[in-house]
Amino acid sequence: MNSATELAALFLVVFALNVIPAFAPPTWMALSWVGFNRPLSNPFVVAFVGALAATAGRVILAKLSHSIIHQRFLSDAMRANIEVIRVVLDRHRTITFGGVLAYAFSPLPSNYVFIAYGLTSLPLWLVTVPFFIGRCVSYSFFVFTASVVSEHLDLESSEAQPYFGIYFVVSQILFLGLVIMFTRIDWHYLITARRIRWLQNTDLP
Repeated sequence: MNSATELAALFLVVFALNVIPAFAPPTWMALSWVGFNRPLSNPFVVAFVGALAATAGRVILAKLSHSIIHQRFLSDAMRANIEVIRVVLDRHRTITFGGVLAYAFSPLPSNYVFIAYGLTSLPLWLVTVPFFIGRCVSYSFFVFTASVVSEHLDLESSEAQPYFGIYFVVSQILFLGLVIMFTRIDWHYLITARRIRWLQNTDLP
């Protein structure tokens, strides 16, 4: 997969997967499939294109999160609540940058991270730059590892699908719950009192 046409097709597929807000196949899994079935491909080129497409898709997802969820589906109280965490993240940009970078090295889903971040109205570069760097590294690892495995083991890629499927469903449900919690936690009370309580007024506008 080194031709311009194949790489363009890969970019479009990965971009589309990362715009979908939930229950889209993880990008690392799709790129691992490429590495497993196309071991002669350059894993680092595949990873770079995948990371670029994933980052672009997540930027669109964050923007949609702000324009649709933040503007239309959150009450005034919930918007004010999220403003509290926005101020905190803005004051600690280095920690935010580092946290996203560390997260991007992992295979954990990032769709809900960008949905939640999009609700805060913070500048997108603060998450897209570390996300791109981290995904370049992690995708390179997954594609390269899949390529090596395909060359040395007589293993069908379909044999691992049940395990990937379980991971996928469980992780999506878990992170969906975390996004809901993100909008329902009383952030001002948590920061000042160091205790968790739920936001009282969460009625939709």
